[in-house]
Amino acid sequence: MSSVSPSDQKRPSGRPTRVGLWRHAAPQHAHRLAGSLVPWAWAVAALAGLAGLYVGFFVAPTDHQQGESYRIIFVHVPAAWLSMVLYVAMAFWAAVGWVFNTRASSYLARALAPTGALFTFLALWTGALWGKPTWGTWWVWDARLTSELLLLFLYFGVMALQSAIDDPRRGDKAGALLAVVGVVNVPIIYFSVQWWNTLHQGASISLKAAPTLAASMLAGLLLCTVALWGWAVAVVLGRFRTIVLERERDAEWVQQLPEVKHIKEQA
Repeated sequence: MSSVSPSDQKRPSGRPTRVGLWRHAAPQHAHRLAGSLVPWAWAVAALAGLAGLYVGFFVAPTDHQQGESYRIIFVHVPAAWLSMVLYVAMAFWAAVGWVFNTRASSYLARALAPTGALFTFLALWTGALWGKPTWGTWWVWDARLTSELLLLFLYFGVMALQSAIDDPRRGDKAGALLAVVGVVNVPIIYFSVQWWNTLHQGASISLKAAPTLAASMLAGLLLCTVALWGWAVAVVLGRFRTIVLERERDAEWVQQLPEVKHIKEQA
């Protein structure tokens, strides 16, 4: 019997049907790859998180204007960054799944949505906690805040649309359409402090200028950003693996997984 798998078989032209990274478009390979990355992501999240919180709360100096309340930036700023990046990633993979009909891409888009919504809520909540001592109010209909709130509604809309349609594949396509249309809100969030006169302060880190933060503040902020990135990757890939198993549960390769066999034996 030949040991060559179907994914390695060649077309009549002599070219392999899937080469390089394209082989991971198959749910089986994507599931395996995600499983190998999750432990590393958790390790990065734990190590960077401990280091970042230590630097942010015990090494970084007190701000001369905002006092100790500024330290919320070590959670607020990375959460705000991730809320936008994860939305773009969700829209990208949803579009890839829609255009190329790759199931794993659509699964990944579904896995990204709840984590993106969580970071958007976290950015809004920590922003309110920061705004009270800084602005004297929990909320203002500021351009940055309002567009970030709209981002949260877009996440909820994508998840609701995906769940409202009985056919999962049709739900993926409907969610992809809304996600792609909603991408226009991301640059509005990012550039809102430049386009309009807002209460929200401008960026402390820019590619066009030197950071306005002290070195220890910047180090703590970057470490916390890496930590939240690691956490997001670990959670998203873990959820992705669960979605793959749920949607591909009738596939033979799923039935042969040790964890699935164990569950069947316990039933």
